[in-house]
Amino acid sequence: MFSPELVDALDGSDALTKRRRAAAERAVATGMPSFTEEVWRYTPIDDLDPALYAFAAPGGAAGPAGLMDGVDDGAAAVVRITNGAVVDISVRAEGIRMGTLGDGADDLVGTVAPEGPDVFGDWNLALATAPVAVSIDPKAVLTAPIVVHVHTDVEGLAWFPRLVVVAGRTSQATVIEHHTGGDTPALVCPLTELSVGDGAHLGHLTVQELGTGAWQIANLCSDVGRDANLRTGHVAMGGAYARARIGIDMTGRGGHSEIDAVYFGRGASTLDFRTFQTHVAPHTTSDLLFKGAVDDHARAVYTGLIRIEADAPHVVANQTNRNLKLSPNAWAESVPNLEIENSDVQCSHASSIGPVDSDQRFYLESRGVPTDVAEALVVRGFFDEVLDALPSEEISASVRQRIDELVADADFAVAQ
Repeated sequence: MFSPELVDALDGSDALTKRRRAAAERAVATGMPSFTEEVWRYTPIDDLDPALYAFAAPGGAAGPAGLMDGVDDGAAAVVRITNGAVVDISVRAEGIRMGTLGDGADDLVGTVAPEGPDVFGDWNLALATAPVAVSIDPKAVLTAPIVVHVHTDVEGLAWFPRLVVVAGRTSQATVIEHHTGGDTPALVCPLTELSVGDGAHLGHLTVQELGTGAWQIANLCSDVGRDANLRTGHVAMGGAYARARIGIDMTGRGGHSEIDAVYFGRGASTLDFRTFQTHVAPHTTSDLLFKGAVDDHARAVYTGLIRIEADAPHVVANQTNRNLKLSPNAWAESVPNLEIENSDVQCSHASSIGPVDSDQRFYLESRGVPTDVAEALVVRGFFDEVLDALPSEEISASVRQRIDELVADADFAVAQ
């Protein structure tokens, strides 16, 4: 799968092809990562056998609506990408420009990530078959979301979705990515670039509903301009191994970002999150809140880094990760980190891993609520804070319903 022969296949003299070839050469030189590397710690990355997958772009039918049921109806634009090929692009509102290769994406790919943040990011640049670029006009105000559906259902397929979003100065918009897949083995390595122009407000949400056989290794790279606001969320409900590396670069003075995630692992799945809040400019703020639950033999990994550069005083940055263990066989790891090069800042980080809070359960039981109902209510309430922060009320409601169904099936009374 990841072979030097893929580099030889990247012929051409245009600027993008040259960059693709350079990315592929970097990826070949880097090689596959190992769990002995800190950024891949706690992961089953050594179990990934590239020989099991074949790179292709066969296309196919659109995926299921899932948690996005009804969201497309009022969308400002809808994009459907299946198995490496663009199925359909529908723009329904003014102020949006969209392009694929040869139709506007060439110049925008690499706007935020000219090089991959890891080897999979480099392979994404080299091998993305259907990159989609979304440009939001300066001053445009979109009251409905832009929806991008990414579906994988071909057994043994490996492919590299890429989405580039450029929000013009003082624009306002929301972009929702929906990743779905069947239960057959596949490898999907998406990369999303978010460029938030000065004074712009961009909402972004990733909804991941992959099948039980899929591996996903995803990267999100973003740049937040002067007085701009980025609110990005992540919902993770599936996949055999699903990793999301989320990088937020605060490069413009006065910028603000909010990063939220809700995840629920079950079966033998592993949900892996790596976050990077990097403050380059002064007077910037960022807040992160990740909440998840693991049931059965599922695993969850969170490592986060807040980095304050030396020339970035008056920064306020916060990072919180909370995990619930609903089964004695479930496992979670949470490692928040700070790197601060400037003393005139306010930073905090916190994490926790544990079963359902016994005091909250006892409070409900003392008022006549049965134990199983009390435990379910505590779990549902645990997620409310982050669900309220997601940039789509419709999807928040759908996720609440899905969590209700998962909690009803959980047997977590003996979790330790």
